[in-house]
Amino acid sequence: MSTLTRHLNGSRENVSMYNRRVQLPMVGEVAVPPPDKVAYYAGLGVLAALQVIEWPIAVVITAGHLLADQHFSGLVRGVGEALQDA
Repeated sequence: MSTLTRHLNGSRENVSMYNRRVQLPMVGEVAVPPPDKVAYYAGLGVLAALQVIEWPIAVVITAGHLLADQHFSGLVRGVGEALQDA
């Protein structure tokens, strides 16, 4: 198995990892990040609550990670679709 093939197989696993959804009452269907990301965000929340870091910094860090994860997920999905069409 080539390095490219191994990398793309791992990418498909990453895409499926971000497809978890939960049905919440009165809110609807919500995407749930993987458990390690939830722990990361919870850790940022705890640091902000204990005033180790300021809450605006925690918000900016969280928003940056969410945007980066969203971009990564879309990028991987696009590569996978392009390879399927080839």
